[in-house]
Amino acid sequence: MVDQATQAVPDLRTTAFPAEFIPGARNAVTTCLRIQPNEKVTLITDERCLTIAASLVAELDRIGCTWNAFVLEALAPRPLIDLPAAILEDMESSQVSIFAVEVQPNELHSRMQMTDVVNRRRMRHAHMVNITPEIMTQGMRADFLAIDRLSQAVLDKVRAATYVRATTPAGTDIHAQLNPEYRWFKTSGIISTEKWGNLPGGECFTAPGEVNGVFVVDGVVGDFLCARYGILRAHPLTINIEGNRITRVSSENKALERDFWAYTHTDENSDRVGEFAIGTNIGVDRVIGNILQDEKFPGIHIAFGDPYGAHTGAPWKSSTHIDVVGLEFSIWLGDAQGEEQIMRDGEFLIDA
Repeated sequence: MVDQATQAVPDLRTTAFPAEFIPGARNAVTTCLRIQPNEKVTLITDERCLTIAASLVAELDRIGCTWNAFVLEALAPRPLIDLPAAILEDMESSQVSIFAVEVQPNELHSRMQMTDVVNRRRMRHAHMVNITPEIMTQGMRADFLAIDRLSQAVLDKVRAATYVRATTPAGTDIHAQLNPEYRWFKTSGIISTEKWGNLPGGECFTAPGEVNGVFVVDGVVGDFLCARYGILRAHPLTINIEGNRITRVSSENKALERDFWAYTHTDENSDRVGEFAIGTNIGVDRVIGNILQDEKFPGIHIAFGDPYGAHTGAPWKSSTHIDVVGLEFSIWLGDAQGEEQIMRDGEFLIDA
């Protein structure tokens, strides 16, 4: 049922949506979030994602739980400076939250305000940033139970490793020394109170101890630059990294080069590798130009900026966080006993 007294968007029930959204919406609500009839959900959306939100609402109604929905443009001008107080207040009495929004530049602070509440209250939170109809009919239809099994197998191996080495045909050659004090997590799409997760899910991540080498981005870059530049296969971005910091970027696309350099020099830690991750969503077979799904593509992605220290244990912060995705990775995990290859040319070599 719905709390009509505080419901911000009662017309989501009457908003039409394609029937093709139903499997993905049901996956989100039933498989990934495991929402129960006695729970309350805060659903946050915007005008661009109304049909996707409507499909989620239909599934919430099918379960019979209480939900309140909020459309950002009805509450505050975009881009957001802060997350509207009405949403933050509603989250204080919810067990689950869903964020299905097409983000705009400089809104990361408002999303951090939201995840601060999620972390403090240990909510199950689905982060569906820049969700699109294409993702609803592709990545959101994945077998997340199979992805979870693979992610757990990867997690067990990386937690025992002291370093990760990776290469790609495009020229990536990186070495990531792991810090045993920083925790690894899986966000496989099966969302728990331990760590909120993106949907579609499928990755294992940590904050690295130190990354050195060259990362060639022939997939996509994150945040609002993803929509601006799309898939970079034709004009990759090459990033040189020394001591966990960006030392140089280069691309034939000089506008991308300038925008990425500016983004990663917003504050003192914006150029620092804050996340090192292995994508495990075997339900997707190509990058599509959307970071929400593309960072889950099997392989490695790293992010510059905030290390999600509340989860990883990394003690530093940044006001920015931007992911970069490469293609066709070969990956080795190493320790004092030697190396084990877990991926060859983008294909996992792990049984799960």
